[in-house]
Amino acid sequence: MGRPTIADIAERVGVSKGAVSFALNGRPGIAESTRARILQVAKEMNWRPHSAARALGGARADAAGLVIARPASTLGVEPFFAQLLSGLQAGLSARSVALHLMIVEDAAAEIEVYRDWASAHRVDGFIVVDLKVRDPRVEVLEELGVPAVVLGGPGRHGSLSSVWADDREAMLSVADYLAALGHRRIAHVAGLPEFRHTQRRMRALRDSSRRLGLADTVSVTTDFSDAEGAAATRTLLSRPRRPTAIVYDSDVMALAGLGVAGEMGVRVPGELSIVAFDDSVLTRIAHPSITALSRDTVAYGRTLAEVMLEVIDDPGRRRDVRTATPRLTVRESTAPPGSWQED
Repeated sequence: MGRPTIADIAERVGVSKGAVSFALNGRPGIAESTRARILQVAKEMNWRPHSAARALGGARADAAGLVIARPASTLGVEPFFAQLLSGLQAGLSARSVALHLMIVEDAAAEIEVYRDWASAHRVDGFIVVDLKVRDPRVEVLEELGVPAVVLGGPGRHGSLSSVWADDREAMLSVADYLAALGHRRIAHVAGLPEFRHTQRRMRALRDSSRRLGLADTVSVTTDFSDAEGAAATRTLLSRPRRPTAIVYDSDVMALAGLGVAGEMGVRVPGELSIVAFDDSVLTRIAHPSITALSRDTVAYGRTLAEVMLEVIDDPGRRRDVRTATPRLTVRESTAPPGSWQED
């Protein structure tokens, strides 16, 4: 048997389709005993409202959509996303709003999901992550007219709302700290080059090199995986003039880099200092424990949920919410460079 319809319920109860519609939508005009019987039969038949019909009626889907175009293998081991999703879902659940999550291969597939879910009224709004340089998703979401919130840095979101932390300011604080320790050769194992936050971090390090008079800075882009983080570290530590400090764009890559340093006989922090851009239980339990940029990622997710709910309630409203810049938590993986490394 296919999906039960209002006509099926009406036939079972022995009433008109109009009476069934009144009962299911809580409208007056039928006896309470009839309404109770209709609702009971609808439950027995496992009837659910059709999303397109709900859309035509102006009803909400009571769901927000998050589509992520990253390999599932890298997302599955990233504590940042786990904590972000925890806070996001907790914030939405407080209003009985669900989170529809889908992982896809690329931006084209992500846009296709946006179009499908918007046309079927599967969600009331979208959360957009990993903002790209000249990102086509912004224009598509504006065209669809669906409320959306971008998680990412300042500006260039069109008319979309945003929640963000200052990646540039965070990277500048790391560079300042490492330079104060005496490091002059600093490397950066970065994420995907098309991401806007990757570009901001790379640019901040380049600017710090000029401002602080560093001898050598380099950024190597990766896919955020532990494998590419490890490969980038091996390449950097194999250079004739290897870096005395490496900043990693994720805690997972920092842990992989720490493992490679041990494999190559490079002492941390005696010969190499390591800093992670994300803090988590991984950075705290590593040996040595890893210096990292810390923030309350669960609270970050809750703020994202709050803004999402606000723009769903008032689609014409635009919010631009700056959250606290991650602060450096110093642990055992950083120290002044050894004297043998100096020029």
